[in-house]
Amino acid sequence: MNEHARHWQYDELPGVDLLRARYVRKAFVRHTHENFVIAAIADGVEVFHHKGGDQYAGPGALALVNPDTPHTGRAGVPEGWRYGAVYPPVDVVAEIAAETTTLRGTPGFVSPVMDDPYAGGLIHQVLRAADEGNALAADTLLRVAVTRLLRLNGGPVPRREVRPAGARIAARARGVLEERMTRPPTLEQLAADLGTSPFALLRAFRNAYGMPPHAWLTDARVRRARQLLDTGTTPSEAAVTVGFTDQSHLHRHFSRMVGVPPGAYQRERKNVQDRR
Repeated sequence: MNEHARHWQYDELPGVDLLRARYVRKAFVRHTHENFVIAAIADGVEVFHHKGGDQYAGPGALALVNPDTPHTGRAGVPEGWRYGAVYPPVDVVAEIAAETTTLRGTPGFVSPVMDDPYAGGLIHQVLRAADEGNALAADTLLRVAVTRLLRLNGGPVPRREVRPAGARIAARARGVLEERMTRPPTLEQLAADLGTSPFALLRAFRNAYGMPPHAWLTDARVRRARQLLDTGTTPSEAAVTVGFTDQSHLHRHFSRMVGVPPGAYQRERKNVQDRR
């Protein structure tokens, strides 16, 4: 059974990433998204590790992940899984929540899996409308779907409980890694610079960001590479700019986090720009 995926944007849904895919052997490594993930499973089963446990989403279910929440993804059955997903930005979801629900502040999803074939159908209709260039339908259906999911499964975004001292160390370490993305220090060097021990830093960073520093750095590099690809930077140039050794290194990590290779990702973005 062949794997295939399309990751694209539609001008009339600004900032919303769209994905339609079938995966069999694909395994997403631990990663995060800046936007919400709303994935509607059409058939098969997806398993994703989320906040300490495996979650299973089958036909008619939705996998729901809040922004900046580490998670993985893989097939839960031999035939894999087929799904469609939308990735609405934080401000879009907050706007919908303020207008159509009683949720205030930073809204999010309470449960990572929700069995709701009706809402799943709405997500597939959003993707179909975007494909057909039906802006009114795409925007309307997205808002209806998000409203339904927030009303049935919405709440304040839970925050990690991190001790103030540990949070400060983790934030400082993150700042160093952001500044030195292309030439990061070792864990021992980073800890010494921050006046702590390697294992204390590792523990604080995991508590704050849900993954160790090296995994966070790879995730950050892929995010930055996406931004560069969006502006027309070639995959080979983007790879070097964000600190990967070469284009194949970027290709491997990008595919395991975004779901498509960087070249395919960029071609879809270019197609959108060419139609403007």
